[in-house]
Order: sequence, then C-alpha cells, then structure tokens
Amino acid sequence: MKYPKFEDLILFENKNLIVVNKPAFLSSLDDREGGEINLLRLVRQYADDAQICHRLDKETSGALIIAKNPETYRLVSMQFEHRKVKKVYYAIINGTHVFEDLHVNLPILNIGNKNVAINRQEGKPAETIFNSIKYYKHYTLVECRPITGRMHQIRIHLASQNACIAGDEMYGGKPIFLSEIKRAYRLGKEQEELPIMKRFALHAKQISFRIDENTEMTFEAPYPKDFATLIKLLDKFDS
Repeated sequence: MKYPKFEDLILFENKNLIVVNKPAFLSSLDDREGGEINLLRLVRQYADDAQICHRLDKETSGALIIAKNPETYRLVSMQFEHRKVKKVYYAIINGTHVFEDLHVNLPILNIGNKNVAINRQEGKPAETIFNSIKYYKHYTLVECRPITGRMHQIRIHLASQNACIAGDEMYGGKPIFLSEIKRAYRLGKEQEELPIMKRFALHAKQISFRIDENTEMTFEAPYPKDFATLIKLLDKFDS
C-alpha cells in the first residue's frame, strides 16, 4: 500500500504540536515490532521526539493530535484525562434513525483480541452523544460526540442502538454497494461488485483542545476521498 507524505497530512503545526488528518488503513502506533508502516514512524522521520496523544482505529480517518515535546504531550494528555478535549466524529449508519441528543451511557469491557463488549458489571464507564444530521432512504449520517475515550466506543454504542456503522462487520454493519442504491445498475459478466467504501464509514471530523495554557482551538479534518464519494453517491441515488 502506498502511504502519503507526512507533510500532506498536516492540518496545523506550531513549534509544540501537529494536528494531522490521519488516512484510513494506517495504524496510529506500533502494534508489534517490525510490521507495517504506521503514523508514529512517519511522524518520527519528521520530528524526532514526537509522541501521538491519542489513537484512532486503523480504519478510522480524521483529526489526530501529535505532541513534539514532553511538555506539550503532558498538556494534551491532562486534557484527555479530564475530558476537556471535544471530539466530533461523523458516521454513516445502516437504516434510518432519528437521534436527537441521544445519550448512550453503556459500560465497555475490553475482551481482548481487539474486541470489546457492553458489560454492565465489569465494563468501564463510556458515554457518547448522537445526533442525526442527514437522512437518506436506507442510511443516516450521524454526528457522534464521545465523552469518554474507550476502544471502539462509537462503533459498539451505535451497534447497541441497532444502528451499526455501514461496513463495520465486526459489530454487525453491512457494507454499501452501488447496486443497492442505484436503480438499473448492471454488473458486467464475471464481475464481482466491491463495496463503495472498503472500510467502515467513520471519520474524526473535528477536535477542540487547548494548544497552550491560554488558547483553545478547533480543527476540522476534511473527508477523505472514499467518505466524500460515499456521501456524493448517497446524495445522488438514495436521498
């Protein structure tokens, strides 16, 4: 797989930190020794002491904060710890769902092997607020605001509402095929149809935090090509 140049991912940079728009299919950190290229390795070639302040799932694209020095890493980490970082994700979910400030408060247990489950007895507290932004015939564009930062939190909280993220097969989501939304769509003989998006439809759209003791800033990460294409096709064929 061809990886972008690190410089092309940068949304904001000053002497202390960098905010990037992480591409999908790029891990945030080293999962194991050797292995494939990841964001941490890319950024270390650019800034030696850089540390990644939080993670996004490998398939999730969007806004991610990187500290260039230990002081800034501490400043950002404390904001995460005290839930002062505001994050906004956009997801496309299977089905039509009307969410108006839906507050999902369900504890999440990490059951290992990169898997989580809702577990009211042993899970850690997890909260997300959902708002529907746009309705299609068969799908909904949803804004997700996680208050806590558990692994796979948005994905499993949506699945708990029978509103799985399109393409998120781990939690019951179905991929979106053009043949399902476009009338009279014909595949050539012997052709196998691929989903419009080759991953689950989740993008970290916005992040707000204090970049120093006094300045709070908000950063927007534009949709990557696959997400933008899916929205365009839904607008055209499923609205």
